[in-house]
Amino acid sequence: MALRPVQVNIKAVDNSAVGRFWAEALGWGVSSSEPGVTGVKPAGFDWLDPADLCVDVIAVPEPKTAVKNRVHIDLASTSGAHQAELVARLQAIGATPADVGQGDVPWTVLADPEGNEFCVLEPREVYRDTGPIATVVVDCEDPRAMARFWAEAIDWPLHEATDDHAVFRSATGVGPYLEFLRTPGVKTVPDRVHLDLVPDPGDDKAAEVARLRALGATDLDVGQGDVPWTCLADPEGHEFCVLARS
Repeated sequence: MALRPVQVNIKAVDNSAVGRFWAEALGWGVSSSEPGVTGVKPAGFDWLDPADLCVDVIAVPEPKTAVKNRVHIDLASTSGAHQAELVARLQAIGATPADVGQGDVPWTVLADPEGNEFCVLEPREVYRDTGPIATVVVDCEDPRAMARFWAEAIDWPLHEATDDHAVFRSATGVGPYLEFLRTPGVKTVPDRVHLDLVPDPGDDKAAEVARLRALGATDLDVGQGDVPWTCLADPEGHEFCVLARS
């Protein structure tokens, strides 16, 4: 029995515009666009057999509040010049500088056209082969507790767990990392960005959801109604969804 992260889910008032931004930002294509949903994926991506994460932008009526998202994307760069070029290109397509209290740091904090924060990292050897998304970062109070839950929840191996952070990556060695970072403050508003998980072939979604509840996940009602996916929250309240495989 196993689940794996398959996509980063981003909420937006204008899903089409935000989807186009992320497609240009990542160098991917808009693979689907329908009322309320815009899929952003690299060429040849098959979400039923993922090698890495894709992005899904979902329409919601409420704009983002001023509260910093507890989940965000970090983008990789290959050199100082590439980082500067990437920041300039992203600002040209609608990104804006963001101040989340980062101070003097070697990475650049930006926000997408609806204010969802993300970072453009300075070149780091660990992210040399991740593709455009270096890591998905989740702010948390207790990285070790998050490591215990998520190590059982997903099939990505745990690379490191300390008091300050916990790091996962697919066993295939392909695609981005997933990092839980100790961050001051607690979750106060619903996550505007979250992970979607999908069962492995042959695994039963209902059984996987029951397993997650036994590990400490709780059911979540975000007004989703009767849908084929299940909304849950981890022990610190971070929302995530378990998708039906077909």
